[in-house]
Amino acid sequence: MSTGDKILGVLLASVAVSGAAFAQTMPVKYGFGSPVTEQELSKYFSIPVDGRGLPSGSGNATAGAKLYAENCAACHGEKLEGNPAKGIGGDKLIGGRGSLATKTPVKTVESYWPYATTLFDYVKRAMPFNSPGTLKDDETYAVVAYILSQAKIIQPTETMDARTLPKVAMPNRDGFEPDPRPELELYR
Repeated sequence: MSTGDKILGVLLASVAVSGAAFAQTMPVKYGFGSPVTEQELSKYFSIPVDGRGLPSGSGNATAGAKLYAENCAACHGEKLEGNPAKGIGGDKLIGGRGSLATKTPVKTVESYWPYATTLFDYVKRAMPFNSPGTLKDDETYAVVAYILSQAKIIQPTETMDARTLPKVAMPNRDGFEPDPRPELELYR
């Protein structure tokens, strides 16, 4: 063993001893912050397919049409047709049924999204683009009801809430193959 290797070994050993001693003197609490509430924590988890965790409130397509015009049409178009020509890049939201297996697939709410709860979760967290997360729960339900009614997935008179939204049968609900990843069993 060379002299350099011996010096390196002594240095590493002293760092390890110093680190262990330092860790034993660290306070358990830092004296700032507060425990996270369930409501705060819920912002970091998505709404599952069955609707667990959907907030209270409700909305319908009539209210959603006004909210859509105010908050969504600039990017997604007045008729939910998308707006890429203006450089804003908002996706088309309706149409495209049956197109996914073609050479020109059109991914929209009615052709691609398998669950209405996912649509709610996405709108609630990520929209409107210029101020994500600002829609109240009733407003989110209303915008989702409007989109679903324009896609002819629900009737324009239906009200969406935590009870009705998970029951919406999306056109592509059965269009996905399960992906049983064995590594997920480690976390159950």
